[in-house]
Amino acid sequence: MWFKTFGGSLAITAVGLTAAYIYAGPAGLALAAILGVLEFTLSFDNAVVNATVLRTMNAFWQKLFLTLGVVVAVVGMRLAFPLLVVGITAGLSPASAISLAMQRGDPHTEGSYGYLLHEAHPAIAAFGGVFLLMLFCDFVFERREITWMGWLERPLARIGQLDQLSIAVTLIVVSVAAVEFASESKSTTVLISGVLGLVTYVLVNALAARFDPERHSGRGTSAAVMKVGKAALMSFLYLEVLDASFSFDGVVGAFAITSDPIIIAIGLGLIGATFVRSLTVFLVRQRTLEEYIYLEHGAHWAIGALAVLLLCTIRFDIPELVTGSIGIGFIGLAFISSIVRNKRSAPSVAQGDSLETART
Repeated sequence: MWFKTFGGSLAITAVGLTAAYIYAGPAGLALAAILGVLEFTLSFDNAVVNATVLRTMNAFWQKLFLTLGVVVAVVGMRLAFPLLVVGITAGLSPASAISLAMQRGDPHTEGSYGYLLHEAHPAIAAFGGVFLLMLFCDFVFERREITWMGWLERPLARIGQLDQLSIAVTLIVVSVAAVEFASESKSTTVLISGVLGLVTYVLVNALAARFDPERHSGRGTSAAVMKVGKAALMSFLYLEVLDASFSFDGVVGAFAITSDPIIIAIGLGLIGATFVRSLTVFLVRQRTLEEYIYLEHGAHWAIGALAVLLLCTIRFDIPELVTGSIGIGFIGLAFISSIVRNKRSAPSVAQGDSLETART
């Protein structure tokens, strides 16, 4: 099972590292490997959340997530997206943006590709931070039979009975970020980008609810009844938007390691994103989320932390190591809590089985 799921990722990694070596020598190979590890570390919580959606989709859509989804991740988010942002920010044509990128200018040099992308960071952080914050709020403001940090999650669920509370909280947070974190020249941009992130989240979820009413009605989708057709397509598109939001910090942060767009695309996309997708499928096929019940909770709390950190990066420099460590910390604690819960429930299950055997 392990090799069947990760074998393709290992092969793609070998191809990517070889390409990086041919393109930029030993230094390029090392940088691509570092960026791949960085992406995997930052996106572990992404894989857990993706798995909650992907487990309702059949094998065809899971395979599409691993194939077409990787193409979108590599070409779309890790290569084309930075070019698009720089082109819009600097008013450059696509050809000019590509030419500027291939110059591999220092991010600290005014007018370089890395510099222009860094200048656009407040808008990128606001959009991604708001999208992820909405995802987190919708999770913690919903009533659930099982809670991880019950002392906190149960009161939040009671408060969440207020209509549109997630939207209200998110608008307040992005408004504070625009006023307190953004410079005077960027505050309007941050606010508009945040609103666009919120609108994107609402529209994606509205479309998902249109084609999959059970998912948003509180009943959930039966694991035995996999999504097909338009419902599966909308879930696939939702996963791609979610991946984009998670990748924002990695794409921008990668320029602290290298300003070469080709190495970034290989490291973050070809290597990192491919492994994240394989991990997502592995979690689904091993039914890990059913066995370790608190993983989904830990992943969403990690998302909430990432959302806040993204908004804070509008003003402060926060190392990717901090972001990744917090995410892994939440998931690690949730994993340990799940193991403890399973061990505590095992004796009662065994006792129940014994009584049933005695009766028969």
